[in-house]
Amino acid sequence: MFGVGGGTSSYLETQEAAVILLWGSNAREAHPIFFHHVLKALDSGSRMYVIDPRRTSSAKFADRWLGISVGADIALANAMGREIIAAGLHDRDFIARATSGFEAYEAHVESFTLDYAAEATGVPAAAVRDLAHAYASAPTAQILWTLGITEHHNAVDNVVSLCNLALLTGHVGRRGSGLCPLRGQNNVQGGGDMGAIPNRFPGFQDLTDPAVRARFEAAWGAKLNGVPGKHLTLMFEAMAAGELRACYVIGENPADSEADVEHARRLMADLDILVVQDIFMTRTAEMADVVLPASLAWAESEGTVTSSERRVQRVRAAVPPPGQARHDIDILADLARRLGFDWGRPSAEDLWEEVRSLSPMHAGMSWERLEASGGLQWPCRSDDDPGTEFLHGWLWADDLCGHDPAPFSITHHAPPAEQLSDEFPLRLTTGRALDSYNTGVQSRGYVSPIRYGDAIDVNPSDAAGLGVADGERVLVSSPRGSVEMKVRIQPDIPAGLAFTTFHFPELVDTNVLTNDEWDRRSGTSEFKAAAIRIAKLDSGNGSEHDPARTLERARDRATA
Repeated sequence: MFGVGGGTSSYLETQEAAVILLWGSNAREAHPIFFHHVLKALDSGSRMYVIDPRRTSSAKFADRWLGISVGADIALANAMGREIIAAGLHDRDFIARATSGFEAYEAHVESFTLDYAAEATGVPAAAVRDLAHAYASAPTAQILWTLGITEHHNAVDNVVSLCNLALLTGHVGRRGSGLCPLRGQNNVQGGGDMGAIPNRFPGFQDLTDPAVRARFEAAWGAKLNGVPGKHLTLMFEAMAAGELRACYVIGENPADSEADVEHARRLMADLDILVVQDIFMTRTAEMADVVLPASLAWAESEGTVTSSERRVQRVRAAVPPPGQARHDIDILADLARRLGFDWGRPSAEDLWEEVRSLSPMHAGMSWERLEASGGLQWPCRSDDDPGTEFLHGWLWADDLCGHDPAPFSITHHAPPAEQLSDEFPLRLTTGRALDSYNTGVQSRGYVSPIRYGDAIDVNPSDAAGLGVADGERVLVSSPRGSVEMKVRIQPDIPAGLAFTTFHFPELVDTNVLTNDEWDRRSGTSEFKAAAIRIAKLDSGNGSEHDPARTLERARDRATA
């Protein structure tokens, strides 16, 4: 919508915001360091509204929790938009100067009444009204979201529905108000910034633009393909079609992390060659024909990372890589040489200087400046540019600084792709736990007194209806497969909803259950909404494996 893929605001602005909407994010557990900024805001008198199907640990800090039905985010956002307009709380001057498409948006959301929203979302009409008025009336406000918004079959529509609210109220493009997707790892933002996107060069420059491509061709001394590549989901579809026969996986564990993971494993097993470059012997690495052991980015390597607030920071090696592990850039340079291209032995600084020369948004971030500072926020276009605390200030200029107006988007409420049925009557959603990380490769090698996530959380009334007790092992099934796991009875989860993590695939192969229906614009699968059933296990009919021994083997493998 705004032309670049980064959060519009700084962490300090979240700390100082009058109102915070934490939407589809359990930041207390998934982003615990960032959540300290939220806590500082609350200590200073900020109000926080949490929109989440579960009453999460984050929601317990909120002024109000809105327990939305899974997949109803567009209905809620559109109903908020309608209420803001009906109450006359929209910023008419900002809309007229800085946006386009308002009339069509206003007409579209007219049917999203408070009563409709209550029915579609499960959130009481009064709570929707309170949320809309609080957000629109606040002097400053931040909307923060994570995978609860993006891991749906309509992920992009979810995001632009939130952007509509910011355009409607002028809560974007000025200090204190903004839109911030919280990244799940310390350099997810940096990966995108550096061009790890099928249609972008570093700095979000368009691969299909001949002028942009010409600059990179001149720097790299090679003719470049202007046809966008495939994102991860399309790669798996290409494997299924027999069009992709080789795969080079760097720092990713799709054999555990993909939705409908058994299908993904079958496709990878059928490749002609699979190469994995990683720091641990993941399940994906175990499937590989070639494994290239790499150094640990945050402790053994030199370089940079970029945070959710677009801050580029230096990373410095504290210890050397163990054994035969090598730095990623050395592995790639050697591979290039064997393919006939001599890149020399570039250092992290050499590569960063190349980035600066080709990406205008990074041009002012010299290695020396990064060394001397706590980091710089892009865009930073010259050596005397202090960096940019918040984005899109042009929205408040009379002439928009030559930009086109920001468009409102028309979005339609659509429930999860996989509907509940008599056979699969419960909704499963997945997420993270505080002490664990993604597929557990980096976190399951140690013991934690607060660890959880290898059980399925259910409401007490659902447990009673199923006749299962806390801690009892059950069989959980979806249209794609079944896994055994323990029940954890949780009063903070609504009836009809179940929750688990994906941190312990050796114990509970959760992604056997998840739905691989995906958003056609983002490529993201609908991890947040699968239909399941839970069945009691007959005595003596459970799994023969010992969960404690399986976890012990997983820890041994992680530290090997």
